[in-house]
Amino acid sequence: MRSTSTTSDHACPGKSLPQDDLSHVFDTLGPLWEKFRGKRIFITGGTGFFGKWLLETLLYANHRLKLGCQVSVLSRKPAEFICYYPHLSDPAVVQIIEGDIRDFAYPEGEYNFIVHAATEVVDPKSAIETFSSCIDGTKRVLEFARRSGCSDLLLVSSGAVYGKQPENLAAIPESCHGGPDSLDLKSAYGLGKRSAEWLASAFGEEHCVSVKIARCFAFVGPHLPLDKHFAIGNFIRDALSDRPIVIKGDGTAFRSYLYTSDLAIWLWTILLKAPGGVAYNVGGAEAVSIAGLARRVTQIVGTSKEITVITPSDPYKAAERYIPDVQKAEHELGLKVWIPLDEAIRKTVQWLK
Repeated sequence: MRSTSTTSDHACPGKSLPQDDLSHVFDTLGPLWEKFRGKRIFITGGTGFFGKWLLETLLYANHRLKLGCQVSVLSRKPAEFICYYPHLSDPAVVQIIEGDIRDFAYPEGEYNFIVHAATEVVDPKSAIETFSSCIDGTKRVLEFARRSGCSDLLLVSSGAVYGKQPENLAAIPESCHGGPDSLDLKSAYGLGKRSAEWLASAFGEEHCVSVKIARCFAFVGPHLPLDKHFAIGNFIRDALSDRPIVIKGDGTAFRSYLYTSDLAIWLWTILLKAPGGVAYNVGGAEAVSIAGLARRVTQIVGTSKEITVITPSDPYKAAERYIPDVQKAEHELGLKVWIPLDEAIRKTVQWLK
């Protein structure tokens, strides 16, 4: 499902998020931002794809509303982050802490909110390393939450906790109790996230911390890595480089995508508004096949390069789906998809250009 090239041609280190996206997140959250007034927030994964969106939107709100909040961000390479993103590293507001999620030194003082968004550590060479990052990292964050007196914690989880989506479900709801195959080494990430959810929920119950869980699916937007396992990022990269797109699979698998300004709104809302001990799916509602996605990307970018599907499709095999049912978040939290897929792709391409 990914194209064959492996280099990231359109990384944008140091680039700020679009002003209209920042305003969209700020305006939509509205009075919820006040919950951060004078508070301290700790973010793991704060220098990654999700984290940069959370950090910049929070700093934007902090500046606009003069909230006086303080943010600590865990990073494995703080010097590099500060060099590339000085606008996200204001020492008056942001403390960048060096460390690995599994053994970082606890910063001093009390923290009111913790966002555990370190979701990107997937080691293709070691299933055990991937599982360890999920479990041991979450344990470390939970112990820090206990010591720091945290009242609200957001665990950024994954739709991978459901395992393979059943063929009879067009979209998978939070009530689905299926899970990854425990004997499949490729299930390390899904099983790790599933176990991390249990750990966080048990911790919240035992220590009276309001733990909220966001099960994230697929996304598109600024800061999306273009050289990893994200099909849409690979397609955008190759289309912008006017290179052919090669799909290794049969192109029939279905995905849905949420634009990252909407993602930031959903994650902040779940942290600030959702009840504890509850999980919400986070993702787009429009299902699109991988082949159809490639065609839409090339049309929006404006390239006529060929799209090649390597594997012939099997007419007797049901198409794989990875589509969240997001009605729970819509009904309980008032969330929705504000940015449709074509606009999301256009906005991403425009930012990359």
